Amino acid sequence: MFLRRVVRPVMMMARLKETTGIVGLDVVPNAREVLIGLYTKTLEEIKVVPEDEGYRKAVESFTRHRLKVCQEEEDWEVIEKRIGCGQVEELIEEAQDELKLVGHMNGWKPWGIPDDYDCEVIENDAPVPKHIPLHRPGPLPEEFYKTLELVNTGTLESIVSRPKKDEPTITITSGESESK
Repeated sequence: MFLRRVVRPVMMMARLKETTGIVGLDVVPNAREVLIGLYTKTLEEIKVVPEDEGYRKAVESFTRHRLKVCQEEEDWEVIEKRIGCGQVEELIEEAQDELKLVGHMNGWKPWGIPDDYDCEVIENDAPVPKHIPLHRPGPLPEEFYKTLELVNTGTLESIVSRPKKDEPTITITSGESESK
């Protein structure tokens, strides 16, 4: 009897997940610990990527955020809600995929391209089949080109900043608006 009184409230505090509702995605009972391990390993492996690379900055940013949430929260429901990117089981799959990608990126080293590298451009002059739209945008309005010219010459700021003589000025006196 004593055991029931102690064990039952403890079990009621942490809800057990029975299913993910996604075919082929099983429930992970220790999802929080798995996520912490995967995020920690990702942060270790991403250190091989140069610090100034955008890929490293992005991966470190969202991985640190997710790791922090997992360390702060015990309940899987709160973790899912705070991260806002699906169920913890889906987060585990994402973290595993990111870890694999970090490994591939370390092998490929796309950041190691020399500045003087010439990329060969291959143009294909084959006609586009009729059933495929060309997606060519229409001409831009003439006003766009006039505005672009004003921006390039630096005269747009002076035109925008000074009031036009034809426009009425609105002054507010004693709660009413009047036009001059």
